[in-house]
Amino acid sequence: MIWFIGDVHGSLEHVIRMVKAHRPQAIIFLGDLECSLPLDMILRSIIDLTEIWFIPGNHDSDRPSYWHNLHGNSLSDRNLHGRVVNIAGHRVAGLGGTFEAMAWLPGAQDTGIQNYQDFLESLGRRPQHEDIIKTKKQHALSAIYPDDYFSLAMESADILVCHEAPSCHPYGYSEIDDLASTMGVRMVIHGHHHDALDYRSDWSRMGFEAYGVAFRSIMGIDGVVVC
Repeated sequence: MIWFIGDVHGSLEHVIRMVKAHRPQAIIFLGDLECSLPLDMILRSIIDLTEIWFIPGNHDSDRPSYWHNLHGNSLSDRNLHGRVVNIAGHRVAGLGGTFEAMAWLPGAQDTGIQNYQDFLESLGRRPQHEDIIKTKKQHALSAIYPDDYFSLAMESADILVCHEAPSCHPYGYSEIDDLASTMGVRMVIHGHHHDALDYRSDWSRMGFEAYGVAFRSIMGIDGVVVC
């Protein structure tokens, strides 16, 4: 049993309570955790009760402390972004973050940036105030880069978890559909938009099931909302 957890934005008490009560095999956060403390410290009471996995969301780079608390602790190796991992008998792929114009925005002008290092180098090619550069560096940590996307496209998986939504959402992207199809996934589960729209009419068109997990909601692998 895997639970998928919508954007918690700093409030994880309900997750801890539900895990203690039901003991799922694994939980996967779909981004925007906004951890005020290191993630392993926040979840210390359930670390031995379930596997904990996550992808970053766009708001996880709003503050340096959020990013450090998510990536600088003993659970940092549970970051699913850009990889495929066997979780509770399912091959799960992760694509965290969001499409951003300064890095890669499908349909917009090509920036020529392939990864975060390219982005940092691009900042040095145009004069900007030091504070602006610092802000852009921080925000760009949670951007989706072509290298992340196309590396995943070389893999196969059963489930794709992402922060961005596929095209069935009004603000989704067909690039998520394409990635899911290339990887051969049967299910895409996303956060970011704080809603849980009914996508069933789009499943046959896309070739996979899709689910959005609402704000601070928990959904099971069967698509049923746990809380």
